[in-house]
Amino acid sequence: MLTKRIIPCLDVRNGRVTKGVRFKDNIDVGDPVEMAVAYSGGGADELCFYDITASAERRSIDIGMVEAVAAAISIPFAVGGGVSSLADMERVILAGAEKVSMNSLAVRNPAIIGEGAETFGRQCIVLGMDPVKSPATASGYEITTRGFRERTGIDAVEWAKRAADLGAGEIVVNSVDADGTRGGFQLEITRLVADAVDVPVVASGGAGRPGHFTEAFRDAHADAAIVAGMIHSGEYTIADIKRELKSAGVPVRMTW
Repeated sequence: MLTKRIIPCLDVRNGRVTKGVRFKDNIDVGDPVEMAVAYSGGGADELCFYDITASAERRSIDIGMVEAVAAAISIPFAVGGGVSSLADMERVILAGAEKVSMNSLAVRNPAIIGEGAETFGRQCIVLGMDPVKSPATASGYEITTRGFRERTGIDAVEWAKRAADLGAGEIVVNSVDADGTRGGFQLEITRLVADAVDVPVVASGGAGRPGHFTEAFRDAHADAAIVAGMIHSGEYTIADIKRELKSAGVPVRMTW
């Protein structure tokens, strides 16, 4: 069985890492490069960075930050937010990122998923999706874009299947309802997506204790899981999470 990945997520705004609840009331939690170095050394398998206001402000991602992170760490990382073209993807990859995450762009222009996969390799293309509960869709979850500012009417599971068919190499399911609550991952939508596609699925949004990761892997069939607030606060470490997973029989990469 493949090892499960733990991926710290750094939401960046104005050059600083920030954390909120359900995409609101964000507070400053630190410098992205310093935090990247700390998490890389602390056992993270990968990292992800989201320029969280780039899409809403319709501007390009901060390439300087990407370059600074790439120079400071040796583990893979993904970058999202403010990516609006193949040229933007190329800049991100040349700056040192291994993966590019698309959300709003992919919804507006689904063909770019396949174009990116063909140009850079499927393994580089990550679909980020922000589903919210909605009785109007078949799965009960609707895709939102622009940081939950726009509801699309698109069924979350059908969108995940289409994106995988187009060439997405990985799908991050970031539950808007659970984001920042620390009450646990939204297991239902994560499992629905994981069981519907043949690419790795990453659980995101809501982790508050190590046991939540066991649930994401065992019950929601995720291949990886994102962590943010519970380690940003210092309440837990990546090592705490991995020790819990190992004791539960979940295969993880141990570095100590």
